[in-house]
Amino acid sequence: MTWIRACTVQQVPEDEGLRLPTEPPIAVFRVVDEFFATGDSCTHDEFSLAQGYLDGDVVECPLHMAKFCLRTGKVLAPPAFIPLETYPVRRDGDDLFVDVPERPDDL
Repeated sequence: MTWIRACTVQQVPEDEGLRLPTEPPIAVFRVVDEFFATGDSCTHDEFSLAQGYLDGDVVECPLHMAKFCLRTGKVLAPPAFIPLETYPVRRDGDDLFVDVPERPDDL
């Protein structure tokens, strides 16, 4: 795993997500003053979850209403049945870092 600087705290409004230009895409979410990072694509139909609706630590895909837990990636409502990847988030001052998997070409 490799820590990358994802964004600043101010770039992630409360109860919203921010899509990172990683490969594969990762979304950073802010719930009050807690930050979570997951795969950005809904596992049902690959729609951006950064555009989804947050209710506490649950994100709902705006396309077909699948729901996922931001803490664990667990599917909470169909039509999705494959959980999301989750990534550790670290805050350093106003900067947020996400621990992303190394890609084979990075080795």
